[in-house]
Amino acid sequence: MTAQNDTVENIQPQNNNNKDRKPLSNGQKAARITAIVAGGLVGLFLLTVIIYLLYVVCDYHRLDDNIALEVTNNNSATISSADTHTIITYNVGFGAYSPNYTFFMDTGTMKDGTPTQGKYGKAISKEDVVKNINGAANIIKEHNPDFAIIQEVDYDSTRSYKVDQRVAFSTLDGYASTLAINYHSSYLFYPFNDPHGKNNAGIMTLSKYNIQDSTRYAFPIADDFSKFTDLDRCFAVTHIPTENGTLSVISLHMSAYDEGGVIRKKQAELLKTVLEQEYAKGYYVIAGGDFNQDLIGNLEKFPSNQKVPAWVSTYDQKDIPEHFAIVADNNSSVGSCRGADVIWERDKDYTCVIDGFIVSDNIEIERIEIIDTDFAYSDHNPVKLTFKLKTV
Repeated sequence: MTAQNDTVENIQPQNNNNKDRKPLSNGQKAARITAIVAGGLVGLFLLTVIIYLLYVVCDYHRLDDNIALEVTNNNSATISSADTHTIITYNVGFGAYSPNYTFFMDTGTMKDGTPTQGKYGKAISKEDVVKNINGAANIIKEHNPDFAIIQEVDYDSTRSYKVDQRVAFSTLDGYASTLAINYHSSYLFYPFNDPHGKNNAGIMTLSKYNIQDSTRYAFPIADDFSKFTDLDRCFAVTHIPTENGTLSVISLHMSAYDEGGVIRKKQAELLKTVLEQEYAKGYYVIAGGDFNQDLIGNLEKFPSNQKVPAWVSTYDQKDIPEHFAIVADNNSSVGSCRGADVIWERDKDYTCVIDGFIVSDNIEIERIEIIDTDFAYSDHNPVKLTFKLKTV
């Protein structure tokens, strides 16, 4: 019994430190709550960014190579070698590029050293898109070419307010058409104040003559993070029967944001191989579109208040195969493409000739001209080639 009492008596009460703590003031409580909320918001933001990046990476995919394209409203007529023919190439810029439009990815420098950068991630408005696409379609209708190759034709795209631009061109009277998908992006949440969004775009080929077949081929693109924002670059090879052979029309759109032209060089090398293969088959060959490279060997031909931008380079003559030549307008008073880092002002904004053709020597060139629209509907002017097929 005594042992038990000693044990009980020897137990010392524990100190309750909480009794010595002063209660938090209202200000301290508010600061603690603010810190907790801020930490939670930062954590939520980081989690959102991680989830978004995972979505972009997991959703990314390239289209297969060598895809047969569907021909819409095919014609039955065959090309006559005795006649003169015309083809127009026109990058319609997904209907966004009114003269007062600038694009967030375009940068430049004024000659006084002032840096410039475009503003918008998508078109200014749906009404602007409709106006520009209809205006571009009317240009083609007015010039009435035998063939047309059209780049950056959008459908179901955030940047162009879901306007199906294919309709404006596929319904032009008398034309068969094909579409090769050149762009299919996940939702790009940038720029934050005007996100580029989720988009689809393609290259259309129009023909007043029978299309025997049309095939989409993939161009090489960058393998770094920029692949998530670059187009899924491609070219389409369309075969048109003639009275004494086949005309091969190759429609293309090479990479744009490729400083130094590293990727475009690889694309040009692939195109060279295809041109040689088509010519070896005995075909007439015309490759045209937006090369995103200077085609006339003069980066400073046109008056401008801007320095030559980093995105433009010159097409390497080594990538032009035997029996072929670049055909581009070296006599125009304005280029085929303007810089979209500033609002369009003639003789102030930088322009160059990056739209044109590479043509085989069994085709006779009669005329090449930039159609001067004063960039009314796009950051590109259309380019028109007049030609005849040589007879053997």
